[in-house]
Amino acid sequence: MNDLKIIANEMLPVFENEHGEKFVNVRLLHQKLQATTKFADWIKRRIKQYGFIENEDYFSLLKSEKREIGGTTAKDYIFTLDAGKELAMVENTEQGRAIRKYFIEVEKRARKLAVDNQKFSYMIDDPIVRAKKWIEEQKEKQAAVKQLEEQRPKVLFAEAVSESEGTILVRDLAKMLRQNGIIIGEKRLFEWLRSEGYLIKCGSDKNRPTQKSMDMGLFKIKETAVARSTGTQTAITPKVTGKGQLYFINKFLEKSLVTN
Repeated sequence: MNDLKIIANEMLPVFENEHGEKFVNVRLLHQKLQATTKFADWIKRRIKQYGFIENEDYFSLLKSEKREIGGTTAKDYIFTLDAGKELAMVENTEQGRAIRKYFIEVEKRARKLAVDNQKFSYMIDDPIVRAKKWIEEQKEKQAAVKQLEEQRPKVLFAEAVSESEGTILVRDLAKMLRQNGIIIGEKRLFEWLRSEGYLIKCGSDKNRPTQKSMDMGLFKIKETAVARSTGTQTAITPKVTGKGQLYFINKFLEKSLVTN
């Protein structure tokens, strides 16, 4: 962590090492998120709660490095940019969402710069030097692809969801998705759940969870006796379990990361 350089500093510094890996100082991120919890308590809770792995998702700074990054003598942590995006999102605040978008934009700019540099390499006149540069770029590209596969973004989810043990209605799941930046209403969410095979599409069992959903533990069924002129009937209401809430929010957030 001694060779980090700042590649962006609009909202807070984003660092990059010689391998193109990007990092963020989490103490500075904590300040920008305007979190009210004391940093030491906040970071310990986040590491435990979301399963961040030392020397993979984050690095504890050695004493000699503390003043170089962040300018503080207290214990600091450097998180990968992917883990930093996770921390920003799970705050479930406008500031957290804004910081996540900033991180994504930094990544986009870095990718564009890499592409521009690669184009420049093909302008090298010396054929031997050009060939060596091409081989080097191909190796870097293969390494980047391998790293993306090995370090697929961890599942993102809102803190409120992760602590939920009860069931909720589909309309409440839609509200939860909107709180996490996914613009969708109850009607569209029902349509999506049916089209993706989580709820039955039509007939008398319309909107009843499919066998697949039940086997996955995503839904529970609430049965209510309804008195009608033709007699008493049973109304079926699908309710999303805590596991289902995590599953669907993760699914939408990962989709959002790809499209962004």
